[in-house]
Amino acid sequence: MFKYAMATAALALMATTAAAETFEVELLNRGEAGVMVFQPDFIEAQPGDTIRFVPTDKGHNVESIGGMLPDGVEAFKSDYNTEFELQVDAEGVYGVKCTPHYGMGMVALIQVGEAGNLADAKDQKQPGKAAKHFDALFAQVK
Repeated sequence: MFKYAMATAALALMATTAAAETFEVELLNRGEAGVMVFQPDFIEAQPGDTIRFVPTDKGHNVESIGGMLPDGVEAFKSDYNTEFELQVDAEGVYGVKCTPHYGMGMVALIQVGEAGNLADAKDQKQPGKAAKHFDALFAQVK
């Protein structure tokens, strides 16, 4: 009986892991939406998924934006020109930026499950073109 329960638990864990998805986001000097962009800049993910940020062009990094993370999620910041993986476990919206190009609008939004912190994320003041870009990203949240 114990062996059966352990085997069932292992299969359930493997099924959960197998269902997790990995999304790839390129960090570009020029993309489909213009200059200094994350491509794609909006991702709809589920808890357990991974977002892989790939600095296709040099001079970019990924950093969380204060006030734009679900409760309990720690702030993060990658090194420049380094691939970075973020496993998203908590539901909500995650606001990210490229530190040197933030004011130029190089931002992205990740929605994981229900967007419970959307109102708080929208309340965060954004510099320059990032504010307009986030308006368009927030409009995609379901």
